[in-house]
Amino acid sequence: MISQTAEYALRSVVCLASQPDTPLTTSQIAGITKVPANYLSKVLQALGRAGVVSSQRGLHGGFVLTQPPDSLTLLEVINSVDPIKRIDHCPLDLKQHGTTLCPLHRRLNESIGMIEKVFRTTTVGALLKEGGASRPLCETSENVRSG
Repeated sequence: MISQTAEYALRSVVCLASQPDTPLTTSQIAGITKVPANYLSKVLQALGRAGVVSSQRGLHGGFVLTQPPDSLTLLEVINSVDPIKRIDHCPLDLKQHGTTLCPLHRRLNESIGMIEKVFRTTTVGALLKEGGASRPLCETSENVRSG
């Protein structure tokens, strides 16, 4: 449904949101999220260009979110790196369809819209609060911390 790039961006943002007062380096985020560091670097650059994260250089540098997790939606994160594509014309470029979608493509577009709505109405902060004792990222030995 979403690209691997979007998945990596979401993992990274959730990781940063779970440690709001601590800038994290690319290698730290990669270790926690299990995203390849080289690929993650490109994802973080895209998130930076979109204003979702900012980077700080220096001894205590790293990446941080630019807005509170409670105001950052999953759709903003996804659209920052790989926007969701809606079907607004015939994917087969059939001239006779014009802007009218066939029943199949109309239903596919409606489904994409429903998923887009869930992403638009879910904040990163909500993920952090959801699930009681469960954590917002799948747990691995590297991202489970006592606390």
